[in-house]
Amino acid sequence: MSVLLLRLAGPLQAWGASARFVRRTTEPAPTKSGVIGMLAAAKGLNRDDDTALARLASLRFGVRIDQPGTRLRDFQTAHHAVTGKSMPLSERFYLADAVFVAALEGDQALLNELGIALRTPVYPLFLGRRSCPPSLPVELTTHDTSLLQALHDEPWQAANWYQRLRRKEPTVSLTVLREPEPGEQPGEALRDQPLSFAAAHRRHALRSVISTTVEMPNPLAAAVHREPATTRPVPHHDPFDAVTEEAP
Repeated sequence: MSVLLLRLAGPLQAWGASARFVRRTTEPAPTKSGVIGMLAAAKGLNRDDDTALARLASLRFGVRIDQPGTRLRDFQTAHHAVTGKSMPLSERFYLADAVFVAALEGDQALLNELGIALRTPVYPLFLGRRSCPPSLPVELTTHDTSLLQALHDEPWQAANWYQRLRRKEPTVSLTVLREPEPGEQPGEALRDQPLSFAAAHRRHALRSVISTTVEMPNPLAAAVHREPATTRPVPHHDPFDAVTEEAP
């Protein structure tokens, strides 16, 4: 098996697994449906092409949280183009200044196709919503190893300023959210397995997610060297030495 790694970094990201009425939330990490949707856009797939979507959705998915970012809430409104009436005020949540490493494990030929598509996408790429473009190239690298090993071997992708904030930590513990390996016990069930992106009838199935951690070296860790204190001889000092007392 081969693994394609993606770097998902941008000023804003929004990975919503569910939306109710005018409230649109975001998960703390990229969803499989969101990442598969980005890959489908890169390849120029039709929304109604469920067969091509199934080929992408069959890839095993995992994500490493390199920089969790900050949860941000925004309010948006709009006006109807014809009537001019105001649309309902919507509440939307984003992740600001977050960095993730997403991994897709599967057939090498398919992953090579996706790597080429990410370098020359048919449609623009975005991180969950159209208002969230990536700030760095999405394609990172390809590994001929397992998904978990690839996420363990790939260097920490957090921004330099964030790494400096943790420079006193020689290693950092990063959360990994991944689908279980064959024969492994299932984890939490999320309705995040894409079945159809058709505008009239989007469908998602349940998928299992396991949470683990990996230890990564911090390249900007500050080595604190404490030099042993030097002991200097203390000169003898007696203030009464200057006073001479004569005997009567």
